[in-house]
Amino acid sequence: MRGAVDCHVHVYPPEVIRDWERIAQREPYFKTLASGKIHRWATAEDLLTQMETDGIGESWIFGFAFSDLGLCRLCNDYVIESVRTSSGRLKGLAVVPPLAPGSAREIERCREEGLIGVGELFPLGQGFDIADKRQTWRLAGMCHEMGLFLLVHVAEPVGHDYPGKGNVGPKEAYCFCFNHPEVTTLFAHWGGGLWLYELMPEVKLALSNAYYDTAATPFLYGAKVFDAAMSAGVLDKILYGSDYPILSAERYRRLLEGSSLTEKNKEALLKRNAERLLQGIRASNRRR
Repeated sequence: MRGAVDCHVHVYPPEVIRDWERIAQREPYFKTLASGKIHRWATAEDLLTQMETDGIGESWIFGFAFSDLGLCRLCNDYVIESVRTSSGRLKGLAVVPPLAPGSAREIERCREEGLIGVGELFPLGQGFDIADKRQTWRLAGMCHEMGLFLLVHVAEPVGHDYPGKGNVGPKEAYCFCFNHPEVTTLFAHWGGGLWLYELMPEVKLALSNAYYDTAATPFLYGAKVFDAAMSAGVLDKILYGSDYPILSAERYRRLLEGSSLTEKNKEALLKRNAERLLQGIRASNRRR
């Protein structure tokens, strides 16, 4: 894992950790996740210490995507400051409730502060439909205009239930990409299996702007999922994401050892694919 880029990392302002039970009273989705048995808290300082232990080179961090814009601003301020003081070890994403008044200005503010994307957004928890163009055009437009990628929580429509799984799966994720081909979109948790449908030529074309992260893989799949992605021809679109602090890098290291991936394949998944995503965003910005 030495030098890996972890694209899916949660950090929490100390105020949120301290007051989480009070906040949970008015944020039902947050309450569901924060009350779960596997939930963990971590600050940016905790993360940087763990990165040293695990040999992670860079982490992309974000706060919790609340329904309340004020709480999102609190998380964004914390991410901005954490990135600023990280000596280049951290990059940040902004969280917003997409349908709330003021969310567009908050995205603009965070872009001005150097953040690289928007997310991880929770469609179910924040009450918006990613398949409905009427609800997503403003968010997509802001990401496109600001040169930001979008990270969205998506889950597999089958298998065991768990807190926060939700009902947003491959179909909805596909619709978002079809409606907004201009937006580079990273779907969390393997896109709920959306990557498999890239074996269909017309779907692969529609998903030209899509990437997938590995967050929560040890809870969901065995090591063969990496081999399957290679066979499907989409390994270059898979980014390592740990879902820290819920899961450690060690769990992923053991999974990768059980796969048939070569060292070059692993380097792509752990680092090069993330670098290429950002390079694509920067190239697009230069063309404007």
